[in-house]
Amino acid sequence: MIRPADIDRILRGQLASTRRLVVVIAIFSITYGLVMGSFTIDGHVRAKQILYSGLKMPLLLLVTFAISLPSFFVLNTLLGVREDFRSALRSVAATQACLSIVLASLSPLTAVWYASSAVYERAVVFNAVMFAIASLAAQWMLRRLYRPLIDRDPRHRLLLRLWLIIYAFVGIQMGWLLRPFIGHPGVATEFFRAESWGNAYVVVWGLIAKSLR
Repeated sequence: MIRPADIDRILRGQLASTRRLVVVIAIFSITYGLVMGSFTIDGHVRAKQILYSGLKMPLLLLVTFAISLPSFFVLNTLLGVREDFRSALRSVAATQACLSIVLASLSPLTAVWYASSAVYERAVVFNAVMFAIASLAAQWMLRRLYRPLIDRDPRHRLLLRLWLIIYAFVGIQMGWLLRPFIGHPGVATEFFRAESWGNAYVVVWGLIAKSLR
């Protein structure tokens, strides 16, 4: 059971158990996902899209987190700070919890934006801005939580940067695979796009190459 006091402690940088942090990530990311999927088209709400987005948001965060952890563990071991990995794990998990909480707190703004604009492209951009705000807050939290580890051993500074690179790399690809999160006008509601199983980086590079011709 998650209590308001638990959320307050997380936001204040007081580390909770990893299990409790995972529950927080799931609950609050679902909250934002449900709102993100409620984009209206011609005044009609796609109920399936709301459900799909609510399910995919915790998948995006938790699967990205899980995929990134093994390489992060190996890097901690190679750099000789494996004894600190439990603290590092709780720090990065708390960062994900912070991200989810901030996103959930921004969900009323997303709902208001949807009510005032029915333009799909604007909805995509607005959600990107919400994720950027939440990501900045989460990075601030991560640096705050990592400060004691860096003070103990400067090698953690490098590991912090490596974690951000790994997580961003995996997260972009997972976001590509799990789309759509909003639902495009004129396109049938579906859990995955038909062309989902591709590579986000290959597609982006192809678009750049095409634009340079």
